[in-house]
Amino acid sequence: MQVHLAYGRHGLNVTLPECAEVVTSRYAAGLADEAAALRAALAAPIGSAPLMEKVRPGDRVVIVHSDITRATPNDRILPVLLAELEAAGVARQNIRLLNALGTHRPQTEAELRAMLGSAVVDNYCCLQHDAFDDASLLPLGVTARGNPVRINRHYLEADVKILTGFIEPHFFAGFSGGPKGVLPALAGAESVASNHGYTMIGHPQATWGVTEGNPIWEEMHEVALMTRPTFLLNVTLNAQKQITGVFAGDLLEAHRAGCRFVRKQAMVAVDAPYDIVVTTNSGYPLDQNLYQCVKGMSAAGQIVRQDGAIILAGACQDGLPNHGRYAELLHAAGSPRGVLEMVSQPDFEAQDQWQVQIQALIQEHAKVYVYSDGLTDRQIEGALLRPCRNIEATVSMLHEELGAAPRICVLPEGPQTVAYVKTM
Repeated sequence: MQVHLAYGRHGLNVTLPECAEVVTSRYAAGLADEAAALRAALAAPIGSAPLMEKVRPGDRVVIVHSDITRATPNDRILPVLLAELEAAGVARQNIRLLNALGTHRPQTEAELRAMLGSAVVDNYCCLQHDAFDDASLLPLGVTARGNPVRINRHYLEADVKILTGFIEPHFFAGFSGGPKGVLPALAGAESVASNHGYTMIGHPQATWGVTEGNPIWEEMHEVALMTRPTFLLNVTLNAQKQITGVFAGDLLEAHRAGCRFVRKQAMVAVDAPYDIVVTTNSGYPLDQNLYQCVKGMSAAGQIVRQDGAIILAGACQDGLPNHGRYAELLHAAGSPRGVLEMVSQPDFEAQDQWQVQIQALIQEHAKVYVYSDGLTDRQIEGALLRPCRNIEATVSMLHEELGAAPRICVLPEGPQTVAYVKTM
């Protein structure tokens, strides 16, 4: 059978055995008029007064938006939101847009224009969060877990704080969107490190689709509320990146409603684990680097059997990437077991340790092959993974190794679909 994988900007067609099972999210149609749906949600929000009633002329407004590694359609959301604010009498010079980078690299001018649209970049103040710049961070307090937190100064000093984003299942925070727009998105590097620390990442509830009881999400939730956000505007998307739902209003109530919607669409039960799982990282912009592609590996890891095989297709146009410590930590550890021993040391703390920890846990469970036009074999091997230059040939090789007809699954949308094994 031929399957179209979400890969890079244009996708990738592969031919796989007829016995392969293709698992995708339940289809959700895109909204007929996205702008009208956004305006309606702003006017009749969930658990909150309409946005127009929460702003006044003269207010200093910060709008937080997700960065280029997320599929959020900022260029379609922000013009509607900005028009609403200006209709409420807020002057353009009092509005700042803040790129919620977490510990990711800043965007280039061209990337900002592609993300936001040139009209937004040319007419509004566009800022980029820097988790490593002490001058741009203010202390917020200490969480219930004893972790001190610093948050972006521009956001904290605003009169009106609007969080925007995209809700999808997340491999250790349960779901994206909502409070994740503050921590890690606007936090200091040390706050990201403590929230994504070894014990937190290793908690059994820190996984796909779980919020309550998930220590990572619960601390994100706690910190977000400490900042007193004014309004949330989150959307959901289908595989074609069309908006399927708009969830606006109170941070927790609107996000909870969005998570319920996504859970029904994206979470799919399968009968038993598979021998081989072919997955992606949902294509561009989500598969821009190998660091991000650990999410696709994790999605496959939920349904692959012990000692099975995962084949991940990720374009990785941005490399490993060349920022952060992801590649450095993998190289220093030398093996998946070495990674786990390194990050479990009591005093160990390093940027990106959470990603290498999750990758190592997946590799302790299954072999992981990577198909990528953006990476050399040497880079893939340096990341402790197995190069794959032909997905069909690798499936055939694994088929021969396994002997009897293997159970094969394909997740063409990657982590946009979260499959799980039914429990009896």
